[in-house]
Amino acid sequence: MKPGLQLRLNQQLALTPQLQQAIRLLQLSQLELETELRQITETNPLLEFTDDSEEPTLDVDGNPSEPAADAEPPAENATETKTDDWESDPSREAESYGPSGGGTVNGSGGGEEDDFEPQNAAPEGLREHLVWQLNLESLSPREQAIALAIIDALDDDGYLHEGLASVLAALPPQHGVDEAEIDAVRRRLQRLDPTGVASLDLRDCLLAQLQQLEPDTPQLALACGIVEIGLDLLAKNDLPRLASKLKSPIEDIADASALIRSLDPRPGARLDPTPTEYVTPDAYAWRDGTRWRVSLSPDSQPRLGLNQHYCSLIKQASREDAAYLRGRMQEARWLLKSLQSRAETILKVAEAIVRRQSAFLDYGPEAMRPLVLREVAEQVGMHESTISRVTTRKYLHTPRGTFEFKYFFSSGVSTDTGGSASATAIQAMLRKLVDEEDTSRPLSDKALAEHLNERGIQVARRTVAKYREQLRIPSSNERQRIG
Repeated sequence: MKPGLQLRLNQQLALTPQLQQAIRLLQLSQLELETELRQITETNPLLEFTDDSEEPTLDVDGNPSEPAADAEPPAENATETKTDDWESDPSREAESYGPSGGGTVNGSGGGEEDDFEPQNAAPEGLREHLVWQLNLESLSPREQAIALAIIDALDDDGYLHEGLASVLAALPPQHGVDEAEIDAVRRRLQRLDPTGVASLDLRDCLLAQLQQLEPDTPQLALACGIVEIGLDLLAKNDLPRLASKLKSPIEDIADASALIRSLDPRPGARLDPTPTEYVTPDAYAWRDGTRWRVSLSPDSQPRLGLNQHYCSLIKQASREDAAYLRGRMQEARWLLKSLQSRAETILKVAEAIVRRQSAFLDYGPEAMRPLVLREVAEQVGMHESTISRVTTRKYLHTPRGTFEFKYFFSSGVSTDTGGSASATAIQAMLRKLVDEEDTSRPLSDKALAEHLNERGIQVARRTVAKYREQLRIPSSNERQRIG
């Protein structure tokens, strides 16, 4: 074949670096955003964190308070809505609450003292706590190795659910350890703090805790008897049958039951090293008369602005330095524009959510309406993927609590009236039905489905079972209580 050259024209969509940056910033949470911006400011001298706005204040109900009369209102990032009409009231726009617009983006600021963050010690977990106590025990090296193998096999609640065989398999065969020796060491671990750790099951855990109590504890022997042969009756609160089975007065059975309920069924859970995570709302929604008002939180994004000193040096710098500073200036302006676009997008999505779910804000979870990403995307004129990024790890503060944006999205189930009910509303109804049921005759999944059908919600028994499991509601047999 003879070689040749050809020219072809085609069109393709390419993401500019600015658009890629805007998309990346949109999906970040507040903490991730601030970390990202601090890294950017370290490489761009024309960007700096500013400290020109006040922290937001909340009233006694947890709602953002109105700005002072002499303060300049940040009207452009706040909106308000009626329950039945989303049109804003221009006369009240100046009272809105939200971050200021312009050349800076508000959030948690920084200073020189922010360069040094306190380093907290790593939280102590169950394994570290037990190993520390183990070093204080007078154990032989052989027993020490067995104890460490047991500790490594514990689950998060402190139980040895896999049994002694799993510990035996983890030990070197040349040690010649048998299950009886492992069990002896395990019982020594049960006496450590927290008491009852390394138990094989709930009965073993409760007995270990009861055995550590003072011998003169009232109804101690009876409590041990209940744990050994009557835990299933205790779970149903069937005190008469327990009294008959143990041949004791029902008053003593009640006292022994109270003693058992004071024990910890999950001794290892309180030493969970997972740190508690706190979230800051990205937007606020609160009622003002007949209107629902929505605004961005001033802390939704870090305060970032241009460093005026370096900006003034551009005209005085040499050609090479001026070109470098102009490039950093362009990057800084792109970043500020992307941050402003991020704030506007979050606000638009929050508006659409509050508009759709105003009944939830008024009446609670049972009034939650079905909502999917496509509906919000059509309202704000964006793609569903953009809405998905906005609703991830973004939070809306309401009088009913702080919820992730995704909480307001759920599929729908058809009703007799031709409408639909959201899965969240159905779950709230299930929770209410279970809370109001007769504990001596709890409702089965079929009965719960019939109650929902009577309310016009067409839902099958298997769907009720799925929602019940998602709510972590036990089955009717496990919910039964007598007396």
